[in-house]
Amino acid sequence: MKKIILASNNQAKIKEFKAILNTFEVVPMGDMDIAEVPETGLTFAENALIKARNAAKHSGLPALADDSGLNVEALNGEPGIYSARYSGGDDEQNIDKLLQNMTGIKNRNAYFYCAIVLLKYENDPTPIIAIGKWHGQILQKRRGQNGFGYDSIFYLPEFKKSAAELGEAVKNTISHRALAVQDLCKKL
Repeated sequence: MKKIILASNNQAKIKEFKAILNTFEVVPMGDMDIAEVPETGLTFAENALIKARNAAKHSGLPALADDSGLNVEALNGEPGIYSARYSGGDDEQNIDKLLQNMTGIKNRNAYFYCAIVLLKYENDPTPIIAIGKWHGQILQKRRGQNGFGYDSIFYLPEFKKSAAELGEAVKNTISHRALAVQDLCKKL
């Protein structure tokens, strides 16, 4: 089994990646005492590349990083690359801010976007970049207890459920992250 470093300390994301990438030994960067770096890119792919380079540099292992977020059509793509820090608070505060900004808006279309970068080594000039998009709608209020981030307000019409109402096994086959990993596997 090939060992790769995952450039994340987000426990929910680590769990999700380990379940999706079950043919790899996924080592979270925290297990190697690697500090996070600021996400200074202007796109999801730039941020993922910054994180992957840092993890590869400090681990000596191939590195995988993702940057993902929620893009709401009526808000011109907000919160976008700022999804995790949209309100300056935690997930619940981010949801509160988004729902407040959506007050009175009829167009509820949104999508989660995920860019994954895989580097063989720190200065790899040919990173593999994979993309996944997961389309849905923004609910008026929270539904469900599973997942993390914006899952409780991300509605999937084909399932008649929010992402937070899906089982883990289902989510790990249809989410933006799962779709990006599928894209990555094709490219490998």
